[in-house]
Amino acid sequence: MTIRSLLSSALIGAVASARSMTPMATIATARLADRSTPGELVLLDRPLFKYGALAMGVGELFGDKMKTAPDRTVFLGLLARVASAGIAGAALAPEGREKAGAAIAVATAVPLAYLTLAGRKQAMARIGQTRSGLIEDALIVAAGAAIVALATRPK
Repeated sequence: MTIRSLLSSALIGAVASARSMTPMATIATARLADRSTPGELVLLDRPLFKYGALAMGVGELFGDKMKTAPDRTVFLGLLARVASAGIAGAALAPEGREKAGAAIAVATAVPLAYLTLAGRKQAMARIGQTRSGLIEDALIVAAGAAIVALATRPK
C-alpha cells in the first residue's frame, strides 16, 4: 500500500478544512448517482444520512456568509471537520485501509483549517465576506466533486 493509494483521503481532508460538510455531501451525491466508493461506507447508504448530508452541505454554504458565522477553528467547527473528514476519508480509501484513510483525512483537515481560515480572513479584508465566501465555495465544492468523481466508480 502506497501513499498514493490514500491521496484521495488526504485531498478530501483538505476540502473539509474549508467546508466541513462538503466531503459528506459530495459522497452522498455520488451515492445518489449510483457510484460506489473504494472503502466500506454503510452510513451514507441510509436515506436519512444521505439526504441529511446533502442538506447540511447546502446549509453550510448559506450559513458561511452570515456575519454571525463562527470561525471554522472553534471547537464545534473542528469537531465537524474531524467527523466529516474521517467518514469521507475512510470511504475514499482502498478497501481494508479505511482506518488509515480516516486518519490521514483528519490529519489533513485540522491543521489546514487554520491555514484556510487565515486565507479567508485576508480575502474578506480585500473583497468582503460574501464575495470571498462565494469564491471559496466554488473552489471547494469543485475540488470536492472532482476528488469524489475520480475516486468513485459506477456500480
